[in-house]
Amino acid sequence: MNRPLRIVLVGYGPVGARLVEELLPSVASGEASLVVVGAEREDAYNRVLVAEYAVGAAGRDRLDLTDTEAARAAGADIRLGDVAVRIDRVRQRVILESGDELPYDRLVLATGARANIPTLDGLQQTRRGRETALTAELDTGARPLPRGVVALRDLTDAEAVAPVVAGGGTIVVLGAGVLGMEFALLASEHGAQVVVVHHGPAPMPRNLDDAGGRMLTRTARGLGIGMAAHARAESIGFRDDEAGRAFDGVGCADGTYISGDLLVLSCGVGARVELAAAADLACSAGILVDEELRSWSDPDVFAIGDCAQVASPDDVAADGRVPGAPSGLIGPGWRQAAALARRLRAEAAGAVAGPDAGVALRERPTAVMLKATGIDVVSGGDHAAEPWDADAEVTVWLDPARDAYLKTVVRNDSLAGFVSVGLPHAGAELTLLFERGAALPAEPSSLLRLDAADAGAAPVSDPLGPDATVCWCNGVTAGRIGEAVAAGSDTVECVGRDTRAGTGCGGCKGRIAAILAAAQ
Repeated sequence: MNRPLRIVLVGYGPVGARLVEELLPSVASGEASLVVVGAEREDAYNRVLVAEYAVGAAGRDRLDLTDTEAARAAGADIRLGDVAVRIDRVRQRVILESGDELPYDRLVLATGARANIPTLDGLQQTRRGRETALTAELDTGARPLPRGVVALRDLTDAEAVAPVVAGGGTIVVLGAGVLGMEFALLASEHGAQVVVVHHGPAPMPRNLDDAGGRMLTRTARGLGIGMAAHARAESIGFRDDEAGRAFDGVGCADGTYISGDLLVLSCGVGARVELAAAADLACSAGILVDEELRSWSDPDVFAIGDCAQVASPDDVAADGRVPGAPSGLIGPGWRQAAALARRLRAEAAGAVAGPDAGVALRERPTAVMLKATGIDVVSGGDHAAEPWDADAEVTVWLDPARDAYLKTVVRNDSLAGFVSVGLPHAGAELTLLFERGAALPAEPSSLLRLDAADAGAAPVSDPLGPDATVCWCNGVTAGRIGEAVAAGSDTVECVGRDTRAGTGCGGCKGRIAAILAAAQ
């Protein structure tokens, strides 16, 4: 009898948990053995929803992603609260901080990403460098973040945020990307006083053009959020209270001091590559893997999720740089987990993996939606073109009195990029057109009618058509959701349990609710 394929997975976040779920049939049949190493003591949970949990908008149970005990019952060896500190590629062993050694035939790294800690006076010893010893210090630096400073990446951070929001305290958010703005809007909605500090002229610069960002600023201020633009943070101020030293405020280069009860760092993330780099696996912005998610350096090692940079060795530039970066989104990570699971299941069964056991070198761009109440922002693709550019057809509508802005960019008769602020129906329509690679209507201004007070224009495409993708994180169509509804799923939560739709970023829950309403 052949020995089972020995698989070791390092990392038990959302992507690692999906891989475990997909591999369980092979584990239960005895074709494979699976050992999982998770640094946190908690079962895998949805980090995308940590901000909602922190402000009280979601209960702890909504973050649950997997049934660890069921996986253990099926035969998976899941070890929580331990850290992989070294990979011995010659002996094919993973060495843990506890001293245990785990033999493997195939090693999967799903180590995720950690928050970037900015270079500020007062935070020097909390920065994480790749030279840090491969222990739990990788996530704390030489010392933990000061009291009152969080990065909002885990449950411990959420528990520090909750009392400040509940007490109506002041939160300073450093960074105005998508996650920073979503948290600022959420915290404000639930009672906190919020100031967003960012060094550019407008928020969300990677996702919005300047006019769209300025419109978002205007709308956020209207909702009571302070927006400190062109504010380059330089230092952290502290105060002493009965519990010791705590955050007091942020000092900026122009002399401005912004006081607060809590500082939330939203300065991006970096892939956890230290373990791989120490094992001499090729790394750039992430662990370098090919379309099969296999390491460039070792055919028995794979990487998925926020630590994985999918690229071809042929793409290496003359200066040695590798273009691209990990996607940073949960949807591509889950697709990688599913593809790799198909490959490993086939190998464990002695079969040849099919063409679906890999991923594309470059994911097709998807729309980015700001998930918030009272504000509608969505963008997609390349929207940098200007109206006078000769290689694109660019249309812009701006209505500051109504906090509305729309920009579309058409190339080769299809929608190449767009920005929509304050126009929910037009934004939804453009999202569908962009995701399908479709053309704009013959008269683009008809999109504005979708949000008019006396709107009567019908959308160009059917957002609830059976082939329309509703949940891009999990690739669930309206037709699949309709089947679940017909089988008895009568709430958004039930649909999520039956189809996984809405269990990722949560941005599609409104469309799921619309399908339910139409069915009823």
